[in-house]
Amino acid sequence: MPTFQDLDKHFASVPAALLGQLAEIERASGRQEAFSAQHPNQLETLKQIAMIQSTEASNAIENITAPPERIKDLVMEKTTPVNRPEAEIAGYRRALDVVHANAANIPFEPNYVKQLHGYLFSFTQIRDAGDWKRIDNKVEDVYPDGRRVVRFTPVSASETPRAMDRLHQGFADAQRAARFHPLLLSSAYVLDFLVVHPFRDGNGRMARLLALLLLYQAGYEVGRFISIEKLIEETKDTYYDSLKASTTGWHEGQHDLEPWCSYFCGVLIAVYREFEERAGAVAGRGSKRKLIHSFVRSSITDEFTMGDLRRAAPGMTDSYRNKQLAVLKKAGVLERVSAGRGARWKILRRDF
Repeated sequence: MPTFQDLDKHFASVPAALLGQLAEIERASGRQEAFSAQHPNQLETLKQIAMIQSTEASNAIENITAPPERIKDLVMEKTTPVNRPEAEIAGYRRALDVVHANAANIPFEPNYVKQLHGYLFSFTQIRDAGDWKRIDNKVEDVYPDGRRVVRFTPVSASETPRAMDRLHQGFADAQRAARFHPLLLSSAYVLDFLVVHPFRDGNGRMARLLALLLLYQAGYEVGRFISIEKLIEETKDTYYDSLKASTTGWHEGQHDLEPWCSYFCGVLIAVYREFEERAGAVAGRGSKRKLIHSFVRSSITDEFTMGDLRRAAPGMTDSYRNKQLAVLKKAGVLERVSAGRGARWKILRRDF
């Protein structure tokens, strides 16, 4: 039974640990908003890095990959896709850009969910992009020995249009009633969306895009600066475990939302903490050095040019940049591949 048919069952009594997570998020959100208002220009680099990492990570969760340099060029729109994985990566970038640019004005309705799915597959030739599934699907775990185990059974294709209408109506009603925290409602929506599994393909990526959209519409903007998808990829096993724990019994209305909500909020806390670390690198004492270190740790590729570093760490001289790179080289973090104004550096390790 869909979660929004009985929200009291799930949220009338919220565990103390989850309440603590929500309180920590509220405090962190306030600090992030204050910093963003005071240092808007310094955050442009973080936005660019987050866009690349989000596109790479959300696709990687679904085993859709490409060489890092190709991903970077696709995200920066410096090239066009040449195969199916690159087409899907480019499509995610397009859908993500729509969410980033228009979140406040996007109507959260089933038709727009279909439209966003169309953007996700806009560089492919699949014919059902932007349409609900026409045949039943199932979600399986595939083990190294070839075994397939059904993780959960989604809503049938025939019931999907009605299920999505009910999900959005229930979510809208809950928003208007304002009885429960918006993060609880957002996490509940994402869980129900995944159980409905309304599309033939792309449901996981759509769930992450819709989660980001709901966070933005609720006023939680940190995903613009730090990749939520990257944190999910790094905790992929826990992501799937929490989903499994909270989807068991969903069709019978016997599911427990707490494992999934706790994971959802935990990832958000981790994202805010990373934001504060990165924000300190662009505004705090020793900020120039910290900004260079942050760039090296978070670089999507194993090599970078001095031009890449100039864009990521503005407001300092090349002499200072070279001095810091020399320090990192001596520490065994970097290796210089080529010299001169267009010098290239290779990252040997990131644990510094």
